[in-house]
Amino acid sequence: MRVLMNSKKLKKDLDNLMNYSIGFLEGAHRGKQVFLNSVGAQTIEVLKEYIDSSARVNPSAMHHIYEWMQTGSPDARLFDISYTVSNLGLSVKSTFRQSTSLQAGSTVPFYDKARIMEEGIPVRIEPRRSNVLAFTDDAGDQVFTSSAVNVSNPGGDQVQGSFERTFDSFFNLYFKQSFLKSSGIMDYLQNPVLFKKNFAAGRTGGKQKGISTGYRWIANAGLGG
Repeated sequence: MRVLMNSKKLKKDLDNLMNYSIGFLEGAHRGKQVFLNSVGAQTIEVLKEYIDSSARVNPSAMHHIYEWMQTGSPDARLFDISYTVSNLGLSVKSTFRQSTSLQAGSTVPFYDKARIMEEGIPVRIEPRRSNVLAFTDDAGDQVFTSSAVNVSNPGGDQVQGSFERTFDSFFNLYFKQSFLKSSGIMDYLQNPVLFKKNFAAGRTGGKQKGISTGYRWIANAGLGG
């Protein structure tokens, strides 16, 4: 029995498959920014909803990052969340907006309300258009005074830092344990089906086929595959 083997064709096929694999990794690297942009856009929307839901569950701690009497409402948020993609990866940050609504008994909005309460910044309140300052104390009683009032922690201990804690809990717990799984991203990344489907084509397409396959694979990951 004689077996004839075309060693040149075999070598070419093996070289192409090796180059296909190398190209796949290169294509995945090229498409990483598309992937991160997609994940970033999805993440900030889910994060906003997560914060709204947390605020509705615990309004006494989270009311400061919404307009007065609208805690947990998407239309009343006093925070913005954005993301950037760089060579270091995906970065998410938050900023606070100015309040435009009026607290009961007030004639002007509480300037920098969200940031001041979140950071526990002391506030000094003085009468401006009259000689008497009127406000409601923690007991619900109406108070009138001609002196300035110093508030050491406008939001109280429960409010101070609550936005930051909620922000951190999203990424430390929910993002890893729920979002990546429920969105399908984790399963998609752990099972590169597209690489397998195009393996035969890689025998003839080589590195260029690998690059195009790797790019499509990673770029589609943020869209749930």
